Amino acid sequence: MQASLRAEQPSSGRERHRPRKSYRLTLDKMRAFLRRHPVLVYFLLTFVISWTGALAVAAPALVRGEQPSKDAGILMFPLMILGPCISGIALTYFLNGSAAVRKLFSRMRPNQAAPIWYLALAVPPILILTVLSLLSRLVSPQFTPGLFWQGVFFGLPAGFIEEIGWSGFALPHMIQGHKLLPQSALLGFLWGLWHMPVIDYLGTATPHGPYLLPFFTAFIAAMMGLRVIIAGLYAGTGSLLLAQLTHASSTGALVAFSPARVTAGGEAYWYLGYAAALWIVVIFAALRFRHDGSFVRHTG
Repeated sequence: MQASLRAEQPSSGRERHRPRKSYRLTLDKMRAFLRRHPVLVYFLLTFVISWTGALAVAAPALVRGEQPSKDAGILMFPLMILGPCISGIALTYFLNGSAAVRKLFSRMRPNQAAPIWYLALAVPPILILTVLSLLSRLVSPQFTPGLFWQGVFFGLPAGFIEEIGWSGFALPHMIQGHKLLPQSALLGFLWGLWHMPVIDYLGTATPHGPYLLPFFTAFIAAMMGLRVIIAGLYAGTGSLLLAQLTHASSTGALVAFSPARVTAGGEAYWYLGYAAALWIVVIFAALRFRHDGSFVRHTG
């Protein structure tokens, strides 16, 4: 009997090691899949985290068959912006380890870009004020720019937290072997679509009613144009801080200068004007830098 027990011991040892081997095999398979499809995994994870957070806030009202309140809509934002950030950091670590995460955060140093590049931060507020001023003079006084200066600070959390994922992880992987302009426009489209749970809480003319779809369309067009600009700045400098501040500049200016008395239809109209202005800048930059290979030198 003792002999039989001794004979069973090696088998028992092998059984103890099987779960560990199985875990390693599963981890290796996950890492291999992620290396083949980093962009797909990033967007799936980002949308799941962000939209689950938004749903958690909206769920009590939805269960009662009610529309979530504006306060609930505002509470969704802090949870949603965590999605791009968490996904970007987690996938960077999972793919390349802690050294890659440190390198990611090192791109937030102010000296990563020459001072002249930071002039780009003035582009979004200048475009917004120009569009609204023209519309208020040529179309209707309802487009008179607002002056909610505290709105500038609304852009800081969105810019600094979100861009860790959008610019820090998604963009570099999307443009590997592809051109910057179409890939950054695609990123902008997905970025705009990501706002879907809170789209009716953006702007001042909420709810947008029958103008929700035109407003959402104009919003996505604007986000695509802005994303191409942010991507160009990040590609040209390698500065994550510059991308974060440009994002914050646009979001803050949208809140600060949004017309107080604009209608839902008017809001869709002026967002479309902002989108057109952004795309004019994109076209100008694309023509200016079409032969400049250094424009994408820092994206690897």
